[in-house]
Amino acid sequence: MADSLFEFIAARIQELTDLDQLEARGTLRIALKEAGLDPRSVTVEHMSVMLERTMPRELAARGVDAPEALCAGLVATLKDYEAAEEAGGESPEDVFRRLGSR
Repeated sequence: MADSLFEFIAARIQELTDLDQLEARGTLRIALKEAGLDPRSVTVEHMSVMLERTMPRELAARGVDAPEALCAGLVATLKDYEAAEEAGGESPEDVFRRLGSR
């Protein structure tokens, strides 16, 4: 699991677009700021609204194809993030990272 909701969504944006890590994180920060949200404390509900209303415009400005569809997919992944947070479980990546550090 990502360290934060911000990290989780930024990583998904990077995976699903041609944006590099810096561009994905910067675009997300700009969209959150435009929506009046703090990346460190944004909730799943607020992130969902921002992804639907603000992020498509930011992604389109950066040449990302079908930004509305991308954002709809990101909103859907928020359910997975929220379920994992509520369960307190680890993702496969977390387990392997922990095992690899031994």
